[in-house]
Amino acid sequence: MRIAAVVVTYNRLHLLQPLVARLRQVARLDTVLVVDNASTDGTGEWLQGAGVEHRTLDRNRGGAGGFHVGLRAAIEEHDADLVWLMDDDGLPDPDCLDRLLAETSPPTGSGQRLDFWGPLVVDEGDPDRLVFPIRLPGGTRVVHDVASARAAATDGRLTGIVIPFNGVLVTRDLVERIGYPRAEFFIWGDDHEYRLRAEAAGARIATVVDAAVRHPSVGDLGTPMMFGRTTYNHTPSDLKHYCMARNNTLNLRVYRGWPHVLLFWLKTVWFYLLTKPQPGRIVMSARAAYAGLRGDFSGHERYLP
Repeated sequence: MRIAAVVVTYNRLHLLQPLVARLRQVARLDTVLVVDNASTDGTGEWLQGAGVEHRTLDRNRGGAGGFHVGLRAAIEEHDADLVWLMDDDGLPDPDCLDRLLAETSPPTGSGQRLDFWGPLVVDEGDPDRLVFPIRLPGGTRVVHDVASARAAATDGRLTGIVIPFNGVLVTRDLVERIGYPRAEFFIWGDDHEYRLRAEAAGARIATVVDAAVRHPSVGDLGTPMMFGRTTYNHTPSDLKHYCMARNNTLNLRVYRGWPHVLLFWLKTVWFYLLTKPQPGRIVMSARAAYAGLRGDFSGHERYLP
């Protein structure tokens, strides 16, 4: 079984270097491939000098473009049976891959091999805390810490949920069935779309709760709104918000239907009128959603540095 690790990076050499060093110590890996999104901080020169296999893109194509290129290269050029996908800001524990690979044989009780699975993503400064809270399938409960995630697991798995692309494994068979990440999404929503596409294709998805990737804290995800009844993923970045509004609209339309799209738009209008008044964000959101529905994926470029 050939296993390739694919890392997508952009201007974070100080994080990429320890990650590559860690991956080079993982004996089960046949290939470590770094996709450089045209970094300007010396990443390209370091990759060349360190002898790291890499692809340098012609311009910044975001995480979506990077994972599209990297996953395609791993499957089509390196003939990988499994691909381990990760951003440059995560650092897998030394035994993370071994713990994930234990799931390639059906564990007692679950009786299923997996197609798309990954570790818990924990706060590097507080390893008992999850960086990305997990909404448990089949309900509204959200777990925020490792202990709660492990308590909710069955046979060491949280079935039906995974946090891509933070140390996830994907099988060649699944990639051949569903294709590659949507490069045009750029950021914010491409990983979610790939999981939804896998789910729609009947993929067996899970989080392995005794495997971990350490990640810098991103603060509290989800700003409370509607008197605390729900949350909204607000970001001060216009680039991230534009991509989120566009990509989430498309994901909801394709995988959930128009009623969910309308609810998302209602939340957006409410949030930027009442919760955190920024009327300009409503205009931006509408422009982004309309562009995506028309198949125009160039609008985010006006927000690039």
